[in-house]
Order: sequence, then structure tokens, then C-alpha cells
Amino acid sequence: MSTRTTVTPDAVRRAALELFAGKGYHGTALSEIAARLEIRTPSLYNHITSKQELLAHILLQTSTEVLDDFDHAVAGLDDVAERLGAAVRVYALRHATHRHEALVVNADVAALEEPVRSRVLELRRRHERGVRDLIIEGTANGDFDVEHPAVTSFGILEMCVAIARWFHEDGSLSAEDTAEAHAELALRMVAHRLSGDRPVSDPTDRELTAGKRTT
Repeated sequence: MSTRTTVTPDAVRRAALELFAGKGYHGTALSEIAARLEIRTPSLYNHITSKQELLAHILLQTSTEVLDDFDHAVAGLDDVAERLGAAVRVYALRHATHRHEALVVNADVAALEEPVRSRVLELRRRHERGVRDLIIEGTANGDFDVEHPAVTSFGILEMCVAIARWFHEDGSLSAEDTAEAHAELALRMVAHRLSGDRPVSDPTDRELTAGKRTT
């Protein structure tokens, strides 16, 4: 009896995603996707129209979900620092738990054809503007101290993007701990003054906080 997994459009997309993440869009042939699924290449066309369709689906879905994550994370929160922390936490968590999607989105957007490329880029711009607007708001009301909100927002987002390149599930930090650490780093980057003393949690923190505390 055959143990081959039933081929569905979702199975094709998952196989393509894994290969795109490892080899890049241009470095992946349809024959490799078919081989991963243990089918002949022509059989792929029962489920897709082209390799470009696969890339477009992955990037549009991921970019839409990132923006939805942001909207849900900040909804109902009044404090701007809480909103920024929540926005960074959910973005960092996605890059730890959806590493393949993150790698493909950040490496292969230039391979998209129009009009999908413009749609994906606009979704990404809306997400960045959302983070930047939080920084501008916090700076205006005195919660943050930021001279260049755009540079700071790009820096915060890029440090989250990098998680997809180095994070491993069997590492010393869980995905949730990694996301929390990045949320705290983001608040430090905007010079948010946390209330109370933060417990020292590791040797690096002890070295940084040893001696006289500045305020």
C-alpha cells in the first residue's frame, strides 16, 4: 500500500515554501517541487497554474497576516508603549514561528510580477507606517525620546526580521521568550522609561546595570 501523502493545492504550496526558503524562488525548479511531492511535474498543473502563482500566494497571504497581526495586537490598548510592545512582540513571534514564510517574503519580493508586487509592497508599507506612527505618537506625548522615527521603526522591524535567520526551536530561548525580549529592546530603542526596576535576568544584564543606575 502506498504511503504517499495526497497531493492538494495546500501540499504543493507547503512544498514550494520549504524549497523557496532554502534555495530561493529562482533557484527552485517546478520539477523539484514535484519530486518533493513524489509526483510528475505535469501533475502539478492539476493544482497550480505556475511557479509565479505559488510565490504570489505565499507573499500575499503572509503580508496580509502580518498587517492583521499588527491591527489585532494594538486594538483596545490605550497606552502607546503597550501598543508598540504588543506590535513588536507579535511581529517577532511570527518570525520565530513562521521562519520559512519570513525568509521568502524578505528575499523574493523582487521576483513577483505586477500587479501583485505592488500589492505586497503596499501591505509592507502600511505595516511599517503603523509602527512608525506609534513612535511618532509616543515621542509627541513625551513617552518616547526619538529623533528619527522612520530610522527607528526600520531598525526595530529589521531586528525582528533577522530572527528568521538565527532562531531555532531547540535553542536556549523559546519563541515566546524571544518575542518578549525584542519587545523590550524596542521600548529601549525609543527610550521609554519603564516603571520600577526591571529584575536582572542574565549575566549580560548584570554587567550593563552594575554600578550607578542612570535615569
